[in-house]
Amino acid sequence: MRKLLSTIGNMKLQNKLMGGYLLGCAIPVFIVSVIIYNESVAGLEDSSQEFAALYTSQIEHSLDLLMEEYDKITKTVLVDNDLISGLRDTKQMTMAELIHQREMVRRMLMRVALLKPEIGTVMLLGPDDTLYHYTNTTSIVNEEALLSQDWYKRLGDSEDAFFVTGLHDRAYYEDHGEGAITTVGRKLFTYDGAFAGWLLIDLDPFTLLTPNREFVLARDKYDISVVISNGSGEPVYHSDAATGRFTWKDVLNAGDRYTREDSGKESIVISGKVNLGKLKITTMIPREKLMLRIRKIQTVTAFVILTGFAIMAIVSIGLNYAITNPIKRLRRSMKQAEAGQYVPIDSAHSRDEIGSLVHSYNKMIVTIRTLIENVYLAEIKQRQAKFLALQNQINPHMLYNTLESIRMKALVKDEDEIAYMIKILARMFRLTLGKEGKLHSIQHELEYTKNYLDLQNIRFDHRFRLHIRLPQDMLACSIIPLVFQPIVENSIIHGFRDYSHFMNIVIEGSWTEKGGMVIRIIDDGMGMPQDKQEELSALLEGAASGLHKLEQTDERSGEGLGLKNIAERIKLHYGDPYDLKFRSERGIGTMVEIHIPSHHTVTGYGRDGATG
Repeated sequence: MRKLLSTIGNMKLQNKLMGGYLLGCAIPVFIVSVIIYNESVAGLEDSSQEFAALYTSQIEHSLDLLMEEYDKITKTVLVDNDLISGLRDTKQMTMAELIHQREMVRRMLMRVALLKPEIGTVMLLGPDDTLYHYTNTTSIVNEEALLSQDWYKRLGDSEDAFFVTGLHDRAYYEDHGEGAITTVGRKLFTYDGAFAGWLLIDLDPFTLLTPNREFVLARDKYDISVVISNGSGEPVYHSDAATGRFTWKDVLNAGDRYTREDSGKESIVISGKVNLGKLKITTMIPREKLMLRIRKIQTVTAFVILTGFAIMAIVSIGLNYAITNPIKRLRRSMKQAEAGQYVPIDSAHSRDEIGSLVHSYNKMIVTIRTLIENVYLAEIKQRQAKFLALQNQINPHMLYNTLESIRMKALVKDEDEIAYMIKILARMFRLTLGKEGKLHSIQHELEYTKNYLDLQNIRFDHRFRLHIRLPQDMLACSIIPLVFQPIVENSIIHGFRDYSHFMNIVIEGSWTEKGGMVIRIIDDGMGMPQDKQEELSALLEGAASGLHKLEQTDERSGEGLGLKNIAERIKLHYGDPYDLKFRSERGIGTMVEIHIPSHHTVTGYGRDGATG
């Protein structure tokens, strides 16, 4: 054995490769192929179960979010307690009061219908079965036909305040359209616990779950089906009907047959549930389809083994001769690299694996040399990219709130005030979008902040007072955009007490000894509790510590353009000596202090900065 090992060790490389290739590839290929086949057969069912479990979990999460949305939507009607209580007193109302009551209910239902685009019809039935409804379509609900529906009659036996009915037809619509619908609803009670009626929302079952491309491909391979049923075992959704394999009418006619689980050797069944609405998710995979895939794997494995043996016998001899020479050239060049000489291999190389290795080695040598020269430039580019990304993280919720205010004002005010609000909003859009992320002056930043505060004063009955105490020559200095307004917005959101108090916001500034600027934004609001101050201090420290990392880190969703974002942008644009600080005292107010250098951009402002 010792002589054999010595003889093998002294053999030339090409002889070693030739013998080793035949012995080391042919036999292992056969063994590995057999093992892979057995493992593939054994793992196919496990993979199918894992896919079904994962997909079921995704559906469960999506339905859970959807049910939470509709739970909140149906709860919104309970806010108007007087209107709900009035549903029980219709017999004591005059004709004028009944007309007023019906109009108020219709408006409430219209607001509910506008909360989600897929809501088509919203109905409210009082305790005396009086029907109020609102629809975005031309279909009208027939009250008598609705009350005679079996699914509606069963609602009285339900103990759940929020519920989802099984699929049912459109027989109670006057157009008697085809297709199936499901109803999401809530049992309504007055503040003293008295039954006040039912709120019903009709939904197309397609809105519950839309099959994605991955599911359609898996369904075609394994004949997977997904069924959603309610607590009574009634079908609410079926994937085969949603993808057109059969109609919703077939599901209605089959009753609960589609919700019964096939167990044992017939199918693989994965179940999930959503507590809100008592929905059950059932994913089924027929075992017959899996056997077809197993037989296909067996055929492919046998073909691969035979083909591999033939190819290895033909190419093993000639291939080994072509390997040694490129390896020798590569080894010589690697020796040079060890000595610090990063010189690529000049000789021509083939296009096989060894040739690709030589080509990759040449590229690696050039890349190493380039990286050594350009590493600092790469870090600068990284910081610039992070600055642009941070600058574009503008949360538009303020604009949405403004548009909502305009809409509400339109219902109760004349058009002059609406026109004024739109004019202010247009100014803000122009100031924000016109800069395209570039520097602008402190004067522009003040104009944007004033416009924002004007809108908030319209919303909050002029509860906010802005005082600007900046030197005149400071107004022409440049500043990164969207700094003042987010801080003022935070002051209003977290510091505003109530409509009985005015809130003063002061923007003051001064020059430092080194020619920089210190700008303070001060409010006399409620201030922050101690735990909130500690949390915010930790965020600002994190903003300073993550500036020099070459790799981006994921930011937590929802932070928007807050103090941390502003602090990071100041650090990235102006450098480490400049920063953002804050100080707050409960019941007295909050102060945010900004340190930035002074750079003049424009001149000639006629207004002074001493008044608010």
